[in-house]
Amino acid sequence: ASVIHGFIYNKDAFDKLGIKVPTTNEEFYAALDKIKADGTYIPMAMGTKDLWEAATMGYQNIGPNYWKGEEGRQALIKGEQKLTDADWVEPYKELAKWKPYLGDGFEAQTYPDSQNLFTLGRAAIYPAGSWEIALFNTQAQFKMGAFPPPVQKAGDTCYISDHTDIGMGLNAASKNADAAKKFLSWVASPDFATIYANALPGFFS
Repeated sequence: ASVIHGFIYNKDAFDKLGIKVPTTNEEFYAALDKIKADGTYIPMAMGTKDLWEAATMGYQNIGPNYWKGEEGRQALIKGEQKLTDADWVEPYKELAKWKPYLGDGFEAQTYPDSQNLFTLGRAAIYPAGSWEIALFNTQAQFKMGAFPPPVQKAGDTCYISDHTDIGMGLNAASKNADAAKKFLSWVASPDFATIYANALPGFFS
């Protein structure tokens, strides 16, 4: 299975404040500024206590728009680019700009804290991904929407991170290899993909 990254937002909050879904960085920060100035909502729910949260919801979310997705990944593998190159460092600089919009005490805020802030309607934007859809649909009492990572300037190609979330294999020394192969063949089938995708919205197989 795989999941994709992006931003989930409170549609009711956006409508109340007259905010259009941002597509560029300039529009994104303008929206955050407007939310912050109003004071009703925390502009964006993301904590940094669980370090993986900032890496996954932050860096892996917006990063592909800088290193151009698969093009950049392949360049790393081939040794044509380095993680110290501008396209790989710039997303960190962008994440640093998020600090004023994360709310008081975000340094002590855990992943579940961020989820709760958003689903309770206290935050307007949640940087996350498709894996949150099923849970949020059962918890949030407001209309939600989603938008892809904003691009640096209008007209730029938007790259969305799609990463493998689950992998399965077969032990070469298994005493039940035939049965395991049969099971894995079914898991890899279109029938299973349909069942899985319908049962777990936000996960793709």
